[in-house]
Amino acid sequence: MIKARFGKKLPGFELNIDIALTDGILAVVGPSGAGKTTLLQCIAGLQKPTWGELHIGNRLIYSSAQKINLPTRERRIGYVFQDYALFPHMTVEKNVTYGAPKGNNQRNKTLTASGVLAMLKIEHLKDRYPGQISGGEKQRVALARALMTAPELLLLDESLSALDQDTRSALQQELRKLQGQWQIPFILVTHDPQEAEILGDQIIRITKGKQEIVKRLGNSFSVANSFC
Repeated sequence: MIKARFGKKLPGFELNIDIALTDGILAVVGPSGAGKTTLLQCIAGLQKPTWGELHIGNRLIYSSAQKINLPTRERRIGYVFQDYALFPHMTVEKNVTYGAPKGNNQRNKTLTASGVLAMLKIEHLKDRYPGQISGGEKQRVALARALMTAPELLLLDESLSALDQDTRSALQQELRKLQGQWQIPFILVTHDPQEAEILGDQIIRITKGKQEIVKRLGNSFSVANSFC
């Protein structure tokens, strides 16, 4: 579960966010420069909101009032970047295991690199390097690396945008299956309204920092009317 209510001052406007998501996929659409990536980066700890609070599960990970700001590594968030951000000097297997939880704790008992690679059908690529695989394969590697962190929330920043249509359609279906298997919230940023309709259980549009509901199902998602 994620609850996020915060503001972030940006050049020309302030991004205002108020969301609560317990499960499923939240798709975020809007024009370039509207604040979509800033939303993800504030949740992940890569940027600091100007004010507000962020909860993941029962943990308060950011509070301007209480001066709490957990570092990215402690937030238990998987992040798939638009350019995948794979390490070119590491094999697929080493990329996937980079950042996996260390130690003998409950979170990593069910996670193995071979299991995650097999789930995403890329186990045969484990000894290759990013420069030796296709765009769709890189996307799967990036997903595998994010899942190996045993996240409580997965963020995807335009991560399907550079793929051809056939590969993109196949991976959209894989994302739906993965979300069902892992039962954690996904937040997906996309420029493509059709992709948002395919993947989003809920959809919001952000325009110059203001959000509005496009699609809402059940009671797992809410948005403050004052920000619409």
